[in-house]
Amino acid sequence: MVDTDADAFDFDFGRRSLLAALAGAGTASLAGCPASNGGGGGGDGGEDPTPTTTADPETASRLAERFAPTFAFDTAEQWLPTDPRPYTSERDGRTVVDGFDALNGYTSRHDEAGDPPEPTVFYHVVEYADSPLAVVQFWYYFAFDQFTTNFHWHDWEVLHVFVDTGTDDPQLFVASSHSERVPNNEHLDPDPDRVPRVLSELGSHSSALSLNDRRNSFQRLPLDTLPADITNRALDAVEQLADLPAAYGLPRDEGLRLPYVVPELDGTPVHEHPDLPAVDRDALVPRPLTVRSFDALSSPPTDLPSRETGLVFAPTNEDDGDVTYDLVPTRDLETIDEFTGPRLSFEFAVPELAEDAIAGHITTAGTPWNQQRYNDPVADITEPAHRSELSDRYDAVSPPGPINDLVATVSETVRSPVAPDDEGVETTDASVEAVTLLQSDPVAAPTFRGVAMLRGVEAGDHRLTVNGAGVAPHTEPVTVGGGETEAATDTATTTTTVTAAADADGTNAVTLAGVEGEIPLVPAGEATKLEVDADGTDADLSTLAVDDDFGGRLYEASVDGPDAVYIHRGGAYTAEVRDVDDAVGAFRVNPSGTDPVRIDRPRTGTASLASFVETLVAETTDRLGEVGDDDDDDDDADEGGDDDDTTGGGGTTQTFGGLLRALEAVSGAAGRAADRAEAGDRGGSDRALSALASNLDRAIERFDGLRETLPADRAAATDRQLREAQRRTNQATAAKKL
Repeated sequence: MVDTDADAFDFDFGRRSLLAALAGAGTASLAGCPASNGGGGGGDGGEDPTPTTTADPETASRLAERFAPTFAFDTAEQWLPTDPRPYTSERDGRTVVDGFDALNGYTSRHDEAGDPPEPTVFYHVVEYADSPLAVVQFWYYFAFDQFTTNFHWHDWEVLHVFVDTGTDDPQLFVASSHSERVPNNEHLDPDPDRVPRVLSELGSHSSALSLNDRRNSFQRLPLDTLPADITNRALDAVEQLADLPAAYGLPRDEGLRLPYVVPELDGTPVHEHPDLPAVDRDALVPRPLTVRSFDALSSPPTDLPSRETGLVFAPTNEDDGDVTYDLVPTRDLETIDEFTGPRLSFEFAVPELAEDAIAGHITTAGTPWNQQRYNDPVADITEPAHRSELSDRYDAVSPPGPINDLVATVSETVRSPVAPDDEGVETTDASVEAVTLLQSDPVAAPTFRGVAMLRGVEAGDHRLTVNGAGVAPHTEPVTVGGGETEAATDTATTTTTVTAAADADGTNAVTLAGVEGEIPLVPAGEATKLEVDADGTDADLSTLAVDDDFGGRLYEASVDGPDAVYIHRGGAYTAEVRDVDDAVGAFRVNPSGTDPVRIDRPRTGTASLASFVETLVAETTDRLGEVGDDDDDDDDADEGGDDDDTTGGGGTTQTFGGLLRALEAVSGAAGRAADRAEAGDRGGSDRALSALASNLDRAIERFDGLRETLPADRAAATDRQLREAQRRTNQATAAKKL
């Protein structure tokens, strides 16, 4: 049964403040910069690191000066590369950089000087054993990271420059993005005569590359004579992404928006904390770019400023910078044991069952020199094609192993302009970026150009949550690396929840989340929760799907126990359930208001499907009756007449009345089929279904003859509803289960 006045369902999809105390705890991974363990693009994730040695100081200094990059920052950027050593302290015999000391100290020094304090970039150079391959790493430290999620004290970013010491030519640039799950921005065989340039993302400091003549913008694809800034390949296995290189890029420079959020500590905005006297609201990302919280908005924000380039940092041998930075070897920092700070909170609406995963969310940056990639930079290559190419050139680089990508495009659900009011939706491109989270990997990852992509996901069962500013959260279970889910029977709809495929070279196994790789999000102010609870029934449900009359399939995923999904109040829906025996059930859902719509004790089989047809056709009849009521109030002319399609005295109205009566006959036959199926009367149910199919054919024939006389939106809705009734009638007839 469908209950539109149900009490609140115990799923707690509302705002959840994820706050825990973790004073003095660092971590091996970085939120703003991936601490790869080799799972991104290389090896099998379990192999021993390739042996390297640290280059001698003279060689290291020469290579660092040769490839020292310039950095272009957003005009709204508050934290710039600096030296963390002024903020060190001793704690229990260990040298640490405390988050309070760094943020407060940096802010105070910046305010006093009026310029970025101690502008510094650190370098580290390693050489691979028995190989001409060397890597120059440029590490840059920021006192704080404020983003749309994943706030943390401290931030380390890195640019790897792979160099052939025999030719002194660069082979590959790898610029770090948000986490090891987000593909880095990489460029194979860059111009050896061009100084690498990094475009730093506001607040998070994720690094994009700018290597062509458009120095202050990121270019994902070639344009006329301008080459692209990255050479990451597209996902061949995903048709809708076949032309989109898989790299994080720089979303605010590519036409999409990212709303920022103010982090909290102990329930208070961080800038109000008493241990940060130098930090006020103006020390954070400016107000026009921030929102109070994701769920404080009823719809995605539309007035966020675009990216603009501000200060440019350059080394001493470059003259195009606003600020000259010092180039310092990282060995001068290796006495620092830890970067610490208490856990900050960010608000992320997720199912309650994922809370334990979030409780482990990282909040401070680790020390670079304790990470595998510090001594084996190949581990940080996230594009398998790039690692494969280096493997062909250098024996020291092992070829890439197979990896799993979890991918979906994120769209926005809106009212359909061709549907009657509150009877249809459609999907459109997302206007702001969203944030994704795997229960098994509690570091949230932002989308890029509306693409959710998580690289290097462990094979097995996971739960994916997608959230964003002004939208209701989406969550679904996904199985990664398990191949294609079997298709349904010939009379049922497809129930594939994920599709696995391999890229052309077989290195990437791609799993699509959502419906054929699309996850539509609903504006929060238009969202109603649809809940399905099979407790008290014999049905062992395996799949839940939701179709809108105009928008088609909007949700499809496996289900194990109670489930819920947010739907747009402007739609008219069919909720489909499927059980472990592949029996199908269907339920009509017409949301109104904000109260959840609950399907209690959902059934599968003939009775469910016939009952659905009865409800749907009755709804269709009522809607058409409203149209008839508006036609000069002359429906009564048809009450005692015959049922043919003549246009005598009653004209069109007489024919319209025949359609209404034909639809009533459909509803009656569907109701009888449902009743007899409920009673276990297979023969009676089959006879009623046969009458239902015949009546429905006649009704569709009458409707086709009247289509042009109806309002266009009503004709479109009626056509979809009658075709849906016909499809579900066929399913009911073919069903083995009553």
